[in-house]
Amino acid sequence: MSDSPSPQSLGGLVSTERTIAAVAVAMGTFMQVLDTTIANVSIPTIAGDLGVSADQGTWVITSFAVSNGIAVPLTGWFMARFGLVRTYVAALAMFTLASFLCGIAWSLPSLILFRVLQGFFSGPLVPGSQALLLNIFPPTKRATALGVWSITTLVAPIVGPILGGYISDNYSWPWIFLINLPIGIISASLCYAYLGKRDVPPKKIPVDVIGISLLIVWVGALQILLDKGKDADWFNSTEITVLAIVALVGFGVFMIWEWFEKHPIIDFSVMKSRNFVLGMIVNSLGYALFFANLLIFPLWLQTNLNYTATWAGFVAMPSGIVAVLLTPFVGKFLGKSDARIFAALSLVCFGTSFFMRANLTTQASLFDFVMPALVQGAGMAMFFMSTVTLMLYGLDHQKIPQASGLSNFVRITAGSFAASMVTTFWDNHAAFHQSRLVERTDQGNPLLGYTLESMKQAGLQVDQAFGLIARTIRVEAYAKSAFDFYWVSGWLAFLLIALLWFARPTKGPSVGPVAAD
Repeated sequence: MSDSPSPQSLGGLVSTERTIAAVAVAMGTFMQVLDTTIANVSIPTIAGDLGVSADQGTWVITSFAVSNGIAVPLTGWFMARFGLVRTYVAALAMFTLASFLCGIAWSLPSLILFRVLQGFFSGPLVPGSQALLLNIFPPTKRATALGVWSITTLVAPIVGPILGGYISDNYSWPWIFLINLPIGIISASLCYAYLGKRDVPPKKIPVDVIGISLLIVWVGALQILLDKGKDADWFNSTEITVLAIVALVGFGVFMIWEWFEKHPIIDFSVMKSRNFVLGMIVNSLGYALFFANLLIFPLWLQTNLNYTATWAGFVAMPSGIVAVLLTPFVGKFLGKSDARIFAALSLVCFGTSFFMRANLTTQASLFDFVMPALVQGAGMAMFFMSTVTLMLYGLDHQKIPQASGLSNFVRITAGSFAASMVTTFWDNHAAFHQSRLVERTDQGNPLLGYTLESMKQAGLQVDQAFGLIARTIRVEAYAKSAFDFYWVSGWLAFLLIALLWFARPTKGPSVGPVAAD
């Protein structure tokens, strides 16, 4: 979009001002990313308190995801129309207000309405923070800016479930939303104080009403499909089939409209850059693998190995700690090196951590579970910084808001696909392994007879013995299914490395006109 703002006026901050502004922006981003996961573990508590079923309670998640998915790709247009700082501060303030409304919600319909508002106003925060940080810092310190952004984006999804579970267990669920108030107020105030007067003037850009309408239709249908697909048995459900058709047709019509629209709501000219396309693919698919494993691992620990939500979170926490500790060092060297090398190393770490988990057993110790998390943390420290550097290499400053909005939308959508598919894969393969294990424990199996005899001697009744065997089979089946997924994830992570070498090499934080390469 040629009318995008040129946020050069955000430069020129002295070191102290830049640090305060960056921390303020990072606080807002952390709060938004935290909110995408903090409510997930609290759904049973929320549903019970509001007197609805757990299935109805999941609309608290779906409503946020749908409105957020619609708003994210609109970020570039919002920033072009109203300015980078104005858009970010306004979105942050309204997100904080919506969080307060969620905290005082008196019924499920009211909570869903306020979550829709919260999700929509959270849309510009992640891509907007990325664009702001990249323009607050000079080109020579772009890696530092990406480091700040990466830490908040990577650590928040890990902290979210832990914090959400702790608040739900020890306090009341409204506090998972009300804790946003002081953070949001401080962050918005500091951002406006240090950056507000430096924002570019707004530009009167025509509103692509048809484009926005088409976007709402197909993204909304897609997000509901992904969120409800598993519970509805996917395409065995008429509702899911209709949603899939609406999403597919809507997407096709949207792309055709945007291609010929003079003032498109999404600027696809950034797709002319080979680095942007390849970087976005690796960034999105790599994130999908990371997010899927982040989802299934604590779920496996809780449902099969009797870990509490808090302890499952503690097992995953070392990866976030390692990422935070290593990110400054990665940022220091990334600006002087080829980003493809760091991206490849991050995928090696991801793949290795997945393979390490694939070799675990149900008798593994806490130390055995933590070791892969440490390796994964090293990958996290490099992944986002390197892939975003690869994406934005060669792009003009004017294109950054649109590129950030588009790439973050694709990444978030890829994560939604991964979240939907991983649980289906896990259940289906567990059923397969369970049938195979049952075949080995039929009545004529001498090993089963020996096991039953041992249990009888231990004082168990026959029914109790069979119940214990059934549970053991179920635990082993889900473990084998999880290990299968880790193996697949590991190989996919290593395969993604090949894509990196089709991109142009990066030599520091270069920017310039996007080339059609």
